[in-house]
Amino acid sequence: MRLPLSISLLLVACVTPATFSVAAGPESATAAAAPNIVLIVADDQAYSDFGFMGHKQIKTPRLDKLAAQSLVYRHGYVPSSLCRPSLATILTGLYPHQHKIFSNDPPLPKGKKSFGQRDPVFARLREQQIAHIDSAPTLPRLLAEKGYTSFQTGKWWEGNFKRGGFTDGMTEGTRHGDAGLTIGRETMQPIYDFVDKSVAAQKPFFVWYAPFMPHTPHTPPERLLAKYRDQAPTEHIAKYWAMCEWCDETCGQLLDFLDERKLSDDTIVVFVVDNGWIQEPNAPRYAPKSKQSQYDGGLRTPIMIRWPGRVKPATTDALASSIDIAPTLLKACGIAPVAGMQGLDLLDATAVAGRKQLYGEIFTHNAVDVNSPASSVRFRWTREGNWKLIVPDATNEPAGTVELFDLAADEAETKNLASAEPERVAALRKSLDAWWDGKE
Repeated sequence: MRLPLSISLLLVACVTPATFSVAAGPESATAAAAPNIVLIVADDQAYSDFGFMGHKQIKTPRLDKLAAQSLVYRHGYVPSSLCRPSLATILTGLYPHQHKIFSNDPPLPKGKKSFGQRDPVFARLREQQIAHIDSAPTLPRLLAEKGYTSFQTGKWWEGNFKRGGFTDGMTEGTRHGDAGLTIGRETMQPIYDFVDKSVAAQKPFFVWYAPFMPHTPHTPPERLLAKYRDQAPTEHIAKYWAMCEWCDETCGQLLDFLDERKLSDDTIVVFVVDNGWIQEPNAPRYAPKSKQSQYDGGLRTPIMIRWPGRVKPATTDALASSIDIAPTLLKACGIAPVAGMQGLDLLDATAVAGRKQLYGEIFTHNAVDVNSPASSVRFRWTREGNWKLIVPDATNEPAGTVELFDLAADEAETKNLASAEPERVAALRKSLDAWWDGKE
């Protein structure tokens, strides 16, 4: 069987940009009673790997239903294609070079290829990394000022959940998320218990549902894996596809719970993926041009917002970024975004229509200096319309070349047009440098 193209790009249908609006209601969004918030963050999934995004094999019926009820940004992005900095950006509305959580791990000492979590050098440097979240304007901290309770589940790198401002949570402090990683894969009950407790206390709530799914290890239930064995070209791809459906099932369980408790109408649900993934056909890992890369296979994600009676369902090709999530939610709750947040309110159609460009940055997996984003930057990128410019860092990517892609004609980013479009490169480079030049 012929292997699928990277990220199944040929399976994604292009749609015409759609207009959208916030539905009329008895009160404006900022004047409304404090809505509950459920933020769903899938882990390592390609932007194309959903039914509503056009995939022909992967079944995601619950997220497809959510998409039909939501404002869907098909061309959403995360600024960085690595989980830790991406998650911190979603929670803070700041770019990695702003919140300074830009690499997964500390620098490796000379001669070492890896760290043990009990290594004292690792522990000391990791604490320096975590310390950056202590002063960051996280959603839980800001929402707490309005009386919100908040619950952390799933992926969480920044020590104990309390350091992010959560009132409740599962992760106690190890690298990926320790007890928090059981959510979805083993149980959903901790979320249900938290929500019931918040409702009983008459408190609005914020749930961070960031399951370790479809992230490796790809260990889907056999009932799901069996569905894909005959459809996928390899067992590894079948396992990944089954993991995507398993993640979808857990999202459905959470949404069903909101329905059962009659909370859906009073709850904003947001969906995003922390970074993309292309499954390596013959190994349990990601393929090039996805996770950790400067390409759309690692950066692009659908972003969905459901708020019944407030946001009319629509699908748009307008550009969106995960830096927009925090200011969007804050404004919906009547809270002004804090200084430094450069994102837009995704429920403000005028603001979204006025956006010209997106920006982002890729860093080394292990930091060079845990306190200096500039020390570890590999690439910076920007997208304006359908044009995407990628600029390598001279120190960390000395063999890299400037790349320019026309995403309308070349969604897989295979044809570098930089030499043929020098004026466009210069203009985009100027705006990229004005945003952040990659220096201190």
